[in-house]
Amino acid sequence: MREGLILTTQDQQRIEVLARWVAGAVTPAEAAALLGRSERTAWRLRARFLAEGVPGLVHGNRGRPSPRRLPAVTTERIVALARERYAGANDCHLAELLAAEEGIAIGRSTLRRLLRDAGLPSPRHRRAPRYRSRRERMAQAGLLVQLDGSPHDWLEGRGPRLTLLGAIDDATGLVVAATFRDHEDGAGYLELLSAMCTCHGIPAAVYRDHSGIFAPNLPEGRPRDDATQVGRAFTELGIVSIAASSPQAKGRIERLWGTLQDRLVIALRLAGACDRESANGVLAGFLPGFNARFGVPAALEPPAWRPIPPGLDLGRVCAFRYRRMVGNDNTVRLEGAVLQLPAVAGGRSLAGRRVELELRLDGQLLVRLEGRTLLAVPAPPDPARLRDIRCTAPRGPAPAQAPGRPGYPPPVTHPWRRPGPKAPSRLTGSLSRRADRVGEQ
Repeated sequence: MREGLILTTQDQQRIEVLARWVAGAVTPAEAAALLGRSERTAWRLRARFLAEGVPGLVHGNRGRPSPRRLPAVTTERIVALARERYAGANDCHLAELLAAEEGIAIGRSTLRRLLRDAGLPSPRHRRAPRYRSRRERMAQAGLLVQLDGSPHDWLEGRGPRLTLLGAIDDATGLVVAATFRDHEDGAGYLELLSAMCTCHGIPAAVYRDHSGIFAPNLPEGRPRDDATQVGRAFTELGIVSIAASSPQAKGRIERLWGTLQDRLVIALRLAGACDRESANGVLAGFLPGFNARFGVPAALEPPAWRPIPPGLDLGRVCAFRYRRMVGNDNTVRLEGAVLQLPAVAGGRSLAGRRVELELRLDGQLLVRLEGRTLLAVPAPPDPARLRDIRCTAPRGPAPAQAPGRPGYPPPVTHPWRRPGPKAPSRLTGSLSRRADRVGEQ
């Protein structure tokens, strides 16, 4: 037996099986089955065992140094360069530097093994992964709905880059609402909420991220007095809004995006969708089959979806609402739009009163005062805008003017800037005319 020969567990099992075979305790077929080899290979192992003994079962190169190993001088040079000249470089970068600057071609894995054997750790310190346990699904449908958005090249370059907003039920895994938007915005989530409440009902709680769309991101310790439009809608519908502490916490909808980016992209490609409207049309036909394929039954029945209360205007809840003060001319403004309000009963003015502007998802703009909807019409243009309108057509191309008051400052060729006597002022002219009348008398 060769000196320093190390036998593995597989080698020891082979020796035991071959010894029993030589002793006649097992048949050749049984020995081949125990060795996990064909009967022909088993006979070859038996012949080597009888001719050479135990060393015949071990590969001849075991325990010998590799003929392709790096020379000891090169290894020492690499370790010295890693400690001094290239100190702090990571393994991949160090392999690139050695090939470009020192002419030493070495693989990253080989370099990593050499450095660790020499006691050089990686310059990057990685934190140990946090412990995470699998959370049980909610028992009833409608107890918890996860909300999120996924920006992705859904149209594969055939159209603009879109963001898919979705809501998935935690108990059943059903996509209860989804829509394509240009960006992740409050209008998209209000549209999502309206569709979900109309088709399924009002959920007990929603699970979302820390986006400012759901709640204002204020420093710690400050009161969260002002709510966002989406947060206000949750409050009016009695929905508890829970912020996830990490993306892994809402892993159900995060995994949904990976599945949709595999399957929905192909459906959009086959349908030839090239804009947001056509993509939403494909999405509406895609979701029923998707839910039938991946949905699971809830643990308990019946579902926990709450019906919309009678008399609740869902369109008003899922709308943008702003408080504005009425101006002295009985107008209110919202993002450049100016609305003229009529007089109330008795011809009284609304100047100084606070009204609520309600911008619905369908584009309607309503003005409400103490629960009443006021008849508002577009206001006439401001006088300042009318002054900017030129009634006569200019002669020739108009000179370029800087932004500001039109025509000012006057050009150098203006009569006011020409040298010579200036025109008499209005006061001087009136005094001259008065003196002429006195002379005539």
